[in-house]
Amino acid sequence: MPRPDLVIRPTREDDWRDVRALRLEMLQDTPIAFGDTLERAREFDEAEWRTRAKRGESSEQTALVAIEGDRWVGTMGCYVPDAATGPLLVGVYVSPDRRGEEAGITRALLEAIEGWAAERADTLRLEVHEDNPRARRYYERMGFTYTGHRRAYELEPGGLELEMVKRLR
Repeated sequence: MPRPDLVIRPTREDDWRDVRALRLEMLQDTPIAFGDTLERAREFDEAEWRTRAKRGESSEQTALVAIEGDRWVGTMGCYVPDAATGPLLVGVYVSPDRRGEEAGITRALLEAIEGWAAERADTLRLEVHEDNPRARRYYERMGFTYTGHRRAYELEPGGLELEMVKRLR
């Protein structure tokens, strides 16, 4: 169960410093999960971080953050790449010491994302690296199933991104 001081909310442009700090933590913790590199992200300027933080203010996409007290402990994003494929879950991360069902942070973020996605489509899609068993097990527990679609992961060490989908309604 999440602590009573857990807040799930969209990011705002003025959150850019916290968005940056959490993104760098994500890339250091699980480099194969985000289609970006820590080295590249460290080079982004303030304008890039402001643009990323502003995603939570858009009607076309969302970026949510989980905050306990004053600490950012997780994030998820979602956007619709095209109407045919529907909403795509991206940027899923929870700090290592706040993972697990007991903490409830991942579930709280996912429920909020599913609500956003359900306003736009009947399903929610994601891609997960084949060598990320922790994430794959979590998505399976949350009702996502493999579609059979896969694509090459664009960064080292290579491998495959596996597509999963969940029916929302």
